[in-house]
Amino acid sequence: MPLFLLCFFLFVNTYAQENSVTINVQTKDLPAGSKVFITGNNRQMGSWNPGLIELDSIAENIRSKKFLFSKGENIEFKITRGDWQNEAIYKVGETPANFRLKVEKDTAISIFIEHWKDQFEQIIVGQITGNVEYVKDLEGEGILPRDIIIWLPPGYDSNLNHYYPVLYMHDGQNLFDPRTASFGVDWQLDETADSLIRNEIIEEIIIVGIYNSSERRSDYSPGSKGYAYMNFIVNKLKPFIDEKYRTLPDRENTAVGGSSMGGLISFMLLWEHNDVFAKAACFSPAFKYIGLDYVSFVDSTASDKRSFSLYLDNGDVGLEEQLQSGIDDMMEVLKKHGYEFEWFIDKNAEHNEAAWAKRAWRPLIQFFRKE
Repeated sequence: MPLFLLCFFLFVNTYAQENSVTINVQTKDLPAGSKVFITGNNRQMGSWNPGLIELDSIAENIRSKKFLFSKGENIEFKITRGDWQNEAIYKVGETPANFRLKVEKDTAISIFIEHWKDQFEQIIVGQITGNVEYVKDLEGEGILPRDIIIWLPPGYDSNLNHYYPVLYMHDGQNLFDPRTASFGVDWQLDETADSLIRNEIIEEIIIVGIYNSSERRSDYSPGSKGYAYMNFIVNKLKPFIDEKYRTLPDRENTAVGGSSMGGLISFMLLWEHNDVFAKAACFSPAFKYIGLDYVSFVDSTASDKRSFSLYLDNGDVGLEEQLQSGIDDMMEVLKKHGYEFEWFIDKNAEHNEAAWAKRAWRPLIQFFRKE
């Protein structure tokens, strides 16, 4: 086949695999000067940055934007005015669920927005169980400053001669407090850990939550930002925590965990800093997703044998279905190189904090079961 015909065929064939998704948004009583944004689970839609992808103004109170996605791709998104406090709401007093679509054909979605979160006093029920301390705007080289929340176990203040294992978790604002959680729902990790400790199922532990930033995707990915973020945890945050709190600083008592991209960076820390972390909980990990492929790296670097306890899990609805092939590939590579791990699939579970909260007890018991 002539080269130009081959190139033309490849272009047409590639294009044929894509479908357009047009988002049309009509608003009522939009505040003067406001911009309307879309944010979702992919780069085109800003990777959940609420103020990155602005919709185009088509007419008064009408915004629109067209995207191209691969056929079969699962997309999820929300509409904001640039901040999660200005998220569009459709029933007063309720944080809305994500819009979801599996792309099968050219699609146009029309959304009518009558209210915004900041126009109403949002009453979010919930409180933190146990004692927490905060560190504000901790700086790291090559990354944005971020807040840290430290959850202390029930006996920390009374048993002054005791030292504790530490679990480091990403997306720290989503772990304990629904009032700081990105979508108004937290992991309830405080209630879960407190209950397991008081019932003498697990040892008392310290949980360190690392807030994310507007650069979450690059912080949690292979690349310069991701390696800067890992260096921040290993070389600044962990020494800070070990100095200020009564920790057991050795690798056997140091764990890391997170979900989605946070699941990926948790595994990266386990794999590339195995001298520091001996345990990792990877909820719905994005091992292979939109140009990312950490599976191949693991396969190519597995000759240096590592020792660890690994927990993997995922659901099977929406984005969870899209992540499954990467999780399957990673498990096959790990098995090929002789590694053992725990894997749990939560049938009918979606990709969100409520689903991860229901499974959070599993790695806590795996890692910290009381003898």
